[in-house]
Amino acid sequence: MHALLIGALALAPLGVACAWQSNSQPLSSQQFQQNAQQQQTRDQLQKSQLEQQLHQGVVDNAKRPTANNPSIQRQLDAADRAQRQRDRAAQQDLLDRERDVPPLPRVVPKDSPASPRSG
Repeated sequence: MHALLIGALALAPLGVACAWQSNSQPLSSQQFQQNAQQQQTRDQLQKSQLEQQLHQGVVDNAKRPTANNPSIQRQLDAADRAQRQRDRAAQQDLLDRERDVPPLPRVVPKDSPASPRSG
C-alpha cells in the first residue's frame, strides 16, 4: 500500500504537466515522445501494482493449508517479504529513471515581425 501511495504521488506532477500541455500548442516530436514515455511509466507502475495484488492473493491462499505449521509459515513470510522488496526496488528504479529524464527545453515562440501595410 505504501508503494502505491509513493507511485501515485511521484506521478501526480507528470499528470498535471501532461494535462497542461494538452491545452497548449501542438506537441513537437520530442514532447510527444516524452509524453509517451511518461504514459508508459504510469502503465508499468499500474501493471506492477496489479501483479503485487495478485501475488498477495496467491500468498494468502498458500498460507491457509499450512496455518498450523509455524516453520512453513515463517518460510512463506520470508519469501513474501523478499518479493515485496524486489517489487518495491523495481518500482523505485522505474520512478528514478523517469525522474532522471532531462526536461524538454522550453521553446518560447518569437514574435513575428510586423507585416508591412500598404496604404
